[in-house]
Amino acid sequence: MEDEPKKGLSLFGRDVSEIPCFRNSFLYGIGGGIGAGLITFLGTSRTTFSTHVGFGTFFVGTLVYWSWCRYQWSVHRFEYAKLQEGLRNKALYEGTDVERELELKSA
Repeated sequence: MEDEPKKGLSLFGRDVSEIPCFRNSFLYGIGGGIGAGLITFLGTSRTTFSTHVGFGTFFVGTLVYWSWCRYQWSVHRFEYAKLQEGLRNKALYEGTDVERELELKSA
């Protein structure tokens, strides 16, 4: 048997399971929308208004969580890149005069 690659949902030619923050954004948005719509319906008994509140909460919640998550992801990615570059330089300069100069400057 050949191992076939897993085919997921594709959006604009990109597999959504590979997009950071995509899954959590939609899960929190859906949960918040259902919760807000249900609470609004229980409080007002107006189905149209409750549906609008639920969808609006879903939409806003998804966008807000997506933005926050992607910002945090970008910050962490930048920090990891800086750390990786520092470790690469540490290995490159180990045992050289440059390392001794850097240690004297940092002390």
